[in-house]
Amino acid sequence: MSIPAGITHPTALLASIEHATGHVLDAVHAMDEISVHRPSLLPNWTRAHVISHLARGADGCVNLLTWARTGVEHPMYTSKEDRDADIREGGVRSHRLLLEDLRASSARLIEAARSLSPPAWTAEVVGAPGKPIPAYEVLRSRLLELWVHLVDLDYGFGMDDIPATDVEQLLQDTVRQLAGRPDVPAVTVVAEFEGGTVRSWDLGMPLQRPQRGKQVRGHPGALLGWLLGRTGSADLHGDAPEMPPWL
Repeated sequence: MSIPAGITHPTALLASIEHATGHVLDAVHAMDEISVHRPSLLPNWTRAHVISHLARGADGCVNLLTWARTGVEHPMYTSKEDRDADIREGGVRSHRLLLEDLRASSARLIEAARSLSPPAWTAEVVGAPGKPIPAYEVLRSRLLELWVHLVDLDYGFGMDDIPATDVEQLLQDTVRQLAGRPDVPAVTVVAEFEGGTVRSWDLGMPLQRPQRGKQVRGHPGALLGWLLGRTGSADLHGDAPEMPPWL
């Protein structure tokens, strides 16, 4: 088995992961003991909860890459209850400990990714929702998580600030996860990139598509925020339907 054509090789994706991680770490470093415990954009989560979630997510990715490397099952999390408890615990940590935790867990992930042999990237592991995935999907999911949760921190970074080199892939991955779901309305998503490049994707069940007619256009960041339920449709063009929860 090989990585499909059109899928960025995970070793090439590492540079984007490191770049996004650097942005998140810079944002957390700029916070203080008061601001780190202020509310994030996620319901009932402070910024500290989001930071702790990112740290535990990095360790979860390490578990999956270890599984791919060794062939021995290493679940992303021991249980949802343990994962939630770890995030709650992180929510009361000091700013310094949160920063150190995120920095160390992120470094462990980069090291784990660099240690994987080419064949290991196609090994099957089980992601957080309990869905079997090839190991190369782990870094793609991590890149989305980093940029989106940086926005969730509500600390001066928005969807439109995601680098153009990454936002197209994030859109593609998000549409791929939503496509074919019975609860997703039939609509054509049209992204208008800088320089005049346009890309489009169809959502909704295949049988719905002949009757679709709906088209939503906009800049990539605005479309991504709408698809993920982070932003509304005010900056989009067309009759944007209400989207179901992303996960």
